[in-house]
Amino acid sequence: MTKLLAPALAVFALATSTIALDTAASAKGCIRGAVAGGVAGHYAHHHAIAGAAAGCAIAHHHYAKKARAAAAQPAR
Repeated sequence: MTKLLAPALAVFALATSTIALDTAASAKGCIRGAVAGGVAGHYAHHHAIAGAAAGCAIAHHHYAKKARAAAAQPAR
């Protein structure tokens, strides 16, 4: 039980902190990345939790960068 609890708690803390620090668009990216990373991690020798955490971080970074680029463009 403790083997599963520690990684799950780490993923929850990471997801909560990234969702709390940015907008809803980045939260959607985190959720998408976590799902994709979890599936990929599951097939990579049962590392679904680590894959979900990495997927969340990567997708959050991608969507935050995309939002900054959209905000930097002048309105028409």
